[in-house]
Amino acid sequence: MTPSPTKGATTREAILARSYALACVNGLEGLTIGAVAEQVGMSKSGVFAHFGSREDLQLATLDLGGELFIRDVLVPALREQRGLPRLRAIFANWAEWVRHEDDGGCLFLAAASEYDDRPGAIRDRVLQQEADWRDQLARAVQLAIDSGELAADTEPGQVAFELYAIALAIHHDAGLTGYEGAVSRGFRAFDRLLRSYAPTP
Repeated sequence: MTPSPTKGATTREAILARSYALACVNGLEGLTIGAVAEQVGMSKSGVFAHFGSREDLQLATLDLGGELFIRDVLVPALREQRGLPRLRAIFANWAEWVRHEDDGGCLFLAAASEYDDRPGAIRDRVLQQEADWRDQLARAVQLAIDSGELAADTEPGQVAFELYAIALAIHHDAGLTGYEGAVSRGFRAFDRLLRSYAPTP
């Protein structure tokens, strides 16, 4: 009997959920069909039925991570007023994401390190996800410029770069010296950064 589409989709989601959890701990390079199959109680061939190769599984895992990040970081912030309130909400949600990722590690940081010098489909996907997120940040910055909360000559891409740098520092320190101290310093840096781009009275 052929499994129903609904059952197949549910199984695929279960595989990806375990795959994502494993990748957060071991990185995408540590992700194998065998390890995932063991985690979900399936045979390797059963996992292959949903993902034709290890690379397909890795790419799907990256895509799931991207969806979760957007769901938890960007989407809730869109309820906030355009401008600095929304930009602050994005940053706050991003810091909260670090808290949740702290136990296992950040899939995206690991992938960037693993594939920064390895051309191929996975590196391309990592680059695309990074570019998409920088674009989202730049859009939020542009809204703050449009509202007059940031100076008219502010370069959105530069601010997005600097926000990303602060977030990376939070990730780094959260694992080494503790989350609370890292996020406290991160918000101080965030506030200082935005003050530096404030309109001149």
